[in-house]
Amino acid sequence: MRAIRPLLNPIALAEGWRESLEGYPADPEHEPHLVAAIAWLARAQDATPDGGISRAFTLAWHPHFGRRGWQPPYPETTGYIIPTFYAAARRLGCPGLSIRAERAARWEIDIQLPTGAVRGGVLGEPESPAVFNTGQVLLGLLAAFEKTAQSSFADAARRAARYLVAMLEGDGHWRNGNSRFARADATLYNTRTAWALAEAGLRLADASFSDAAARNLRAAAALQAPNGWLPYCCLTDPERPLLHTLAYAIRGLLEGGRVLNDARLVHAAERAARPLVAAVRGDGWMPGRYRSDWSAAVRWSCLTGQAQMANNWIRLAEITGNPQWVEPVPAVLGFLKRTQNRHSAEPGVRGGIKGAWPVGGNYGAYEVLNWATKFFADALMRHEAIQTNGLTAATVPVLA
Repeated sequence: MRAIRPLLNPIALAEGWRESLEGYPADPEHEPHLVAAIAWLARAQDATPDGGISRAFTLAWHPHFGRRGWQPPYPETTGYIIPTFYAAARRLGCPGLSIRAERAARWEIDIQLPTGAVRGGVLGEPESPAVFNTGQVLLGLLAAFEKTAQSSFADAARRAARYLVAMLEGDGHWRNGNSRFARADATLYNTRTAWALAEAGLRLADASFSDAAARNLRAAAALQAPNGWLPYCCLTDPERPLLHTLAYAIRGLLEGGRVLNDARLVHAAERAARPLVAAVRGDGWMPGRYRSDWSAAVRWSCLTGQAQMANNWIRLAEITGNPQWVEPVPAVLGFLKRTQNRHSAEPGVRGGIKGAWPVGGNYGAYEVLNWATKFFADALMRHEAIQTNGLTAATVPVLA
């Protein structure tokens, strides 16, 4: 019964109460929010015994993980938090964050499957190789190689990339090897995996990786509707996909197009990102799911997706040179700041970003998520950089 009465937990109750007061104080400067978010990510790493980063902090009893507290380490998102730690180390002048990034990357090598794949789910669950998760860890391995020039990271990245190439079908789609935690028929968001593969082709000088990435990205773009809609793009409900997975797909098309110098892919990302600008409410809130006409399908927000779209719009501005893409970002970041509890006595809450607003919304309900916090930190650093130096700043690594 506790699973359906989470508000009986005092911490969850306090978060819900604060939402009724329109959230937490937002500092006009980004740095206090960035420091709090990075500190949460560091605690999430310290909550595990081996260098991986805890998937989330559960605010109330969880039907899968059980009691309140830190969850086991999550290979997928640990992978793409690596470049965030590197970026924050430079931005905050904190070399210890680079050490954390390298620890996480070495942990990824330690648990990499013999095929080169990365498992789905958290550590401790049955091994289930997953294409998407492998792509996300590939980004982290490439970042570690770029930062350290250590061959062990390049070797692990090659093994991951070869696995992805081997799993790609002739028509450019990944149908096998999809995570058992997601619908196998709705993984258009694997464009983000193709982006990682394109980066591997560039950084490891292997044209077979680039060619495979191009096949997937062009096959995905061919499915795009005239209004920019991206079909078959959700973990659970492709008729009403999450902003989270739509944002994954957009970023993959955008960055893949950049790496491959394919303007058609960048344009596909623009066509999908533009209707979402209109979805931003005056206070920065966005719906968590959408219908194929881009109308709102739910009344709660997916905070991860909002942070991702802030990054996407900034990257669109940097890649296309059009500053209008940045226009929705201040409102969205302002909203996300108001969801961040920077003063909680509970370390698992303080500074992190929850799955949904309200906290019981149907994405990461009653959880503080490491990937939501990661994308929030990335967006703060990116926005701060262009505020200071303009669109050519490029102070945040593109792998983040």
